[in-house]
Amino acid sequence: MRWLILGAGGIGGYYAARLAAAGEHVTVTSRGEHLAVIQKYGLTLLWEGGELQQPLQAVDHPSLIREFHANDFDVLILAMKAGATDEVMLELSGWLASANVPVLSLQNGVDNEKIIADKIGIGRTLGGLVIKIGGHVVAPGVVSAEGEARIVMGIWPHNTGLGDRRLPLLKKMELAFAAAGIAAEISDNISHALWRKLIINNGVNPLSALTGLNTRQLTHHPEFRHIVLGMMNEVIVASSADGVMLNSQDRDDMFVLISEFNAIKTSMLVDVEKRRTLEVDAICGVVIERCKAVNYDPCYTITVSTLLKQNLLSHIRTSPDIL
Repeated sequence: MRWLILGAGGIGGYYAARLAAAGEHVTVTSRGEHLAVIQKYGLTLLWEGGELQQPLQAVDHPSLIREFHANDFDVLILAMKAGATDEVMLELSGWLASANVPVLSLQNGVDNEKIIADKIGIGRTLGGLVIKIGGHVVAPGVVSAEGEARIVMGIWPHNTGLGDRRLPLLKKMELAFAAAGIAAEISDNISHALWRKLIINNGVNPLSALTGLNTRQLTHHPEFRHIVLGMMNEVIVASSADGVMLNSQDRDDMFVLISEFNAIKTSMLVDVEKRRTLEVDAICGVVIERCKAVNYDPCYTITVSTLLKQNLLSHIRTSPDIL
């Protein structure tokens, strides 16, 4: 298959290196020094105690538009921060307009697929998420990752069972991931799966960024674990606004998953440490907005996200884009 992965960060870089090492044709996009190092030396993946030095075709977006046609690829994977989705899809909208290649989101949040569908149509939109992976860029051209790194993907918003042309592609991708040693599965209700993932993201990401604690420290702490569960509960309420009826079993499943996983820094905590833009709106903002739509006060999420934003304001002069 011919893959284009938009964003060669911790998540995109991990999957790009693994797929390319298995013989798949992979192109990635990046920028700055990270891009320059990948172009010259390839991408270095630190994973499972080993090191993979993988040559990759890497370009920035202007070069992508100039040198390639969107239909040169079988699938595009969006692996950037959720806050960049609208900007990236707008930037590439003209390039994508004359093509029929589908786009798969592997991002945090539940609204990325809607943004993609608004730009290229629901018939080309695939939803996805990653489970049990911690991945970060640790130096230009170097990605460190740990965990199972399972992919769940599906026809967005759900599989209608009407012979959708996206299903054969998903099955082909599932086989390619398996051949690369990457666990992957196809969901018939990807919207439900995305909201389940948001239970974890809202439960630990903002609180981790606020306290500086990793996932295990939060979920095993005698007090913080209750805040984690409170923020997870608010995702259950929020999901009802989208007609996705999560329940307490979903919360319990996700709490067990994250509490038994490796002690990792959340992506939001890493972003705080590196003074990068946080996904507060894509995670907390969505929960607050949807809860208010069903007349529920998400006090845990409002409190933690407000404290986090206030804490970040102290750094605004030296890092004006961190919010």
